[in-house]
Amino acid sequence: MKTYEACVGGEFKVLPKTFEVKSPFSNETFAQCSLAGTDDLEESIKAAQNVEREMAEMPSYRKQEILNGIANGMQKEREHLSEILCLEAGKPLKYALGEVDRAIQTFRIAAEECKRLPSELMQLDWTPTGEKKEGILKYFPVGIVAGISPFNFPLNLSVHKIAPAIAAGCPIILKPARSTPLSALELARIAYENLLLKGALSILPMDRIAGDQLVTDPRFSLLSFTGSPQVGWAMKERAGKKRVVLELGGNTGVIVTETANIDVAVNKCVSGAFAYSGQVCIHAQRIFVHTKIYKDFLERMAQKAALLKFGDPLDINTDISVMIDEENAIRVEKWVNEAADNGAKIITGGKRDGRFYQPTILTNTKPEMKVCALEIFGPVVTVEAYSIFEDAIASINNSEYGLQAGIFTNRIDEESYAFQQLNVGGVIVNDVPTFRVDHMPYGGVKNSGFGREGVKYAMHDMLEPRLLVRSI
Repeated sequence: MKTYEACVGGEFKVLPKTFEVKSPFSNETFAQCSLAGTDDLEESIKAAQNVEREMAEMPSYRKQEILNGIANGMQKEREHLSEILCLEAGKPLKYALGEVDRAIQTFRIAAEECKRLPSELMQLDWTPTGEKKEGILKYFPVGIVAGISPFNFPLNLSVHKIAPAIAAGCPIILKPARSTPLSALELARIAYENLLLKGALSILPMDRIAGDQLVTDPRFSLLSFTGSPQVGWAMKERAGKKRVVLELGGNTGVIVTETANIDVAVNKCVSGAFAYSGQVCIHAQRIFVHTKIYKDFLERMAQKAALLKFGDPLDINTDISVMIDEENAIRVEKWVNEAADNGAKIITGGKRDGRFYQPTILTNTKPEMKVCALEIFGPVVTVEAYSIFEDAIASINNSEYGLQAGIFTNRIDEESYAFQQLNVGGVIVNDVPTFRVDHMPYGGVKNSGFGREGVKYAMHDMLEPRLLVRSI
């Protein structure tokens, strides 16, 4: 069994307190990991402060070398990193490999964006007062970043905080989820093997007291959190004067119109609904299908869902495996049973075996049911019919969340109407809302949070404008 050290200010240390990391699939302990406390966090903060100015003044070409070096290092260890994701997160290998590839790409994007920091030359002579003066607007790093990442994409969602921080010139201290800390720790090792300044990155699996200090300590200039709305909004209230970026998930909706390619829509909706057991912030949860194709769509989707292969996440042929823990599988089971007791019809699935919950399709649901109104974060999807397009748009908007939405259509007027009327952070045409590439702005409105990830857009929150006015 391997023992993982915490990355404390660039030093890898075995700490007095440890915890077990178990495979969600086998429930067997396969690693021990050091657990950081307030003293370790203090050491990491001081190390970040020591390197803060050097990071801020680092030229773009050096940041580019570091970021590309990390990407190259990850590429060499692609299979190793993927295996860790399978073990710690229960993620099927085909999806684990995809996550590693995306994380590599995110570092390469950051290597490009670090050369494109915003700046502006301003004419000030719009009034007599500004005659013979000009303004130069530049952006400077805000300071030390606190990052908190979740279990479902433990590598790439950590990278979405780390890579922009390096590109912007900000030291970062990141707390990974206790259930999935290992991929982030492996990333820290690779980063320091590729010329990252000592102290620029700390990865600290933390106890509750130390983790809370990430939120409240005024020495952090920015808190970037990905997780649940309940936790995220409470953090914002206690974060003080620091900037806060929240990515809080949702119950994303999909519209399948009568002009859609039904084969494409079914295949993409199956993937969007059940990939990684639905434990995805942009998991396709609510699908609205035009009445003319509803029955055909529902039958085809049920057939495809029933063919998904359950198994060991390390098997490349596995489509769906266990959820992160039994507690969440039990929660999903309760929500589905509650919906069925109140009139919802289970088309396929609906059964739990330990941590495994079957891919499940429901219909005849009501908007107030938990499977519709809340983020289920499990392999469950609702499919309902609609006849009027505007009503389908209203059904998606009838939610406390607003992360992304998908629409399958071949009509430009429907695409335009959806873009104008859907109250979400992103509208995806002829694909599911689960679509994401790592340089696009990503985030939501309402209870889905605020601020945007995507390397360039995350960097904007890590930079502070400063104006120089001079005579000419």
